[in-house]
Amino acid sequence: MSAYIVIRITVNDPIKLKEYQQVAPSIIESFGGKLLARGGEVASLEGPAENRRVVIIEFPSMEKAKRFYHSPAYTQAIKLRIGVADFELIAVEGIS
Repeated sequence: MSAYIVIRITVNDPIKLKEYQQVAPSIIESFGGKLLARGGEVASLEGPAENRRVVIIEFPSMEKAKRFYHSPAYTQAIKLRIGVADFELIAVEGIS
């Protein structure tokens, strides 16, 4: 069953964030992940306005999503965004 990581990002330094953005996609792909949405227009339809960048990644399973996040490669990538952007991540299992 597919799983999705949803990320909401407040970018503090877009130039420095590019370093993270250059390495993260290949790590995502190595765990079977696929970027579905990445920083496009966000429209708040109900509830508080969402002004953050939103990223949605699909993984083949919840296990793969968790393995991606806790992998040594992604742990190193996280260091590239510390102080550069504030990330909120959740993983949610898809519907079978």
